[in-house]
Amino acid sequence: MDPPRIASASSPELGHQLAKGLQRGCDALELTLDSRQHSLLLDYLGLLAKWNKAYNLTAVRDEAQMVTRHLLDSLVIAPHIRGQRLIDVGTGAGLPGIPMAILFPEREFHLLDSNGKKTRFLFQVKTALRLDNMVVHHARVESFAVGQLFDVVLSRAYASLGDMTDSCRHLLAPDGRFLAMKGAYPAGELEVVSTQYELKAVYPLAVPGLAEQRHLVEIMLRNGAG
Repeated sequence: MDPPRIASASSPELGHQLAKGLQRGCDALELTLDSRQHSLLLDYLGLLAKWNKAYNLTAVRDEAQMVTRHLLDSLVIAPHIRGQRLIDVGTGAGLPGIPMAILFPEREFHLLDSNGKKTRFLFQVKTALRLDNMVVHHARVESFAVGQLFDVVLSRAYASLGDMTDSCRHLLAPDGRFLAMKGAYPAGELEVVSTQYELKAVYPLAVPGLAEQRHLVEIMLRNGAG
């Protein structure tokens, strides 16, 4: 069933501009979205812009900048997504979890945040866009009890790899991976976790329209380090 239509911008002209910007970015990333996925991403952006006025979900106010700094900055990791069950820790306004849930409807995405305002927004997005593969959790990660472990623990704005691995280790399946989105290459952070975690890859990322550095770090627990 198609999702209900949601106003994605304050004017048709802006809506057209946002749609074109998203399409150009996806073309540059060599990502193929169907029309429903494209619409869902713009609908999510519309909800984010609307709720942001009252809830201060993001410091980015300009919707065109949201396309670059939120949507494309999340979609850029798509080629490196693996596993069936993934959790986005400290998801905030749903980044990158919501774009990934839209892009990969066959996968299960759990979005966790301790901020009640943000999780209320996430529930609204899930309901409005009918994202059945998305589960929202309002909890602190350290006290979050999970029955089934995750193939991937994902984060976009976590303080450090050391903090991420310390607080989220109980969520990760034995052969699971941490995927951490970073700015500059985090050499110091990698050194801190190197005794217990094996570096699988650091992927340089190029976000269309963004000159800032981006990297995706993939690590897993070393054998015998559990």
